[in-house]
Amino acid sequence: MRILPRKARENNRDYALRTLRENIIHLDLPPGSRISENDLSAQLGLSRTPVREALMELARVRLVEVYPQRGSAIALIDDELVEEARFLRSVMECAVVELAASMATEEELLLLMENVTRQEYYLAQGQSEQLWRLDGAFHSILFRIARKEQTHALMADMTLHFDRVRNMTLNTVESSAIVGDHRAIANAVAQRDAAKARQLMSVHLSRYQVDKTHLLEHYPAEYFKQGS
Repeated sequence: MRILPRKARENNRDYALRTLRENIIHLDLPPGSRISENDLSAQLGLSRTPVREALMELARVRLVEVYPQRGSAIALIDDELVEEARFLRSVMECAVVELAASMATEEELLLLMENVTRQEYYLAQGQSEQLWRLDGAFHSILFRIARKEQTHALMADMTLHFDRVRNMTLNTVESSAIVGDHRAIANAVAQRDAAKARQLMSVHLSRYQVDKTHLLEHYPAEYFKQGS
């Protein structure tokens, strides 16, 4: 498990939750792996209480399975949950990018373009973790431009399932295609072409539809829920 640096004024529960969530999404805690409060507490340097609270929250959003008297495990990837999360993102983000095309200020457009330029830089450097973070930031900026930040926050729990597969997809799909999508979307927003921006976003998000056959070429079958 990767131990993340603490943020300023971050309480123990939030730190444990953020660290565990990041490790689940990036497969450092792989699907199906067993976890215990004692081990996690020791690794994080925390008491069991904030770790237990973090695990309860992760169980609520179905990223952790809790088995009474038997401990806990990282939830297997459920195709239905992933597709539902992708559907939610597709509906919301296609609407948001249309709004962004009509609402973006020059300062906001510069911020969006700077994000894509940084993606292109880290793509050339082969730094996938930086690409992952900039990918998430790109979509967050669009929600901010559209004045829909609360909507973005409300989506967060559901899209965690999508994020886990998004990370797997970024590791198997040509990253240049993802970054190219972002450049095209940003250009459409800058050109105030709402219809084109929406169409490009729809194509972009379709890249993350679960292709089980493709993922199984790169990841163990045991990562996936049977029958999903």
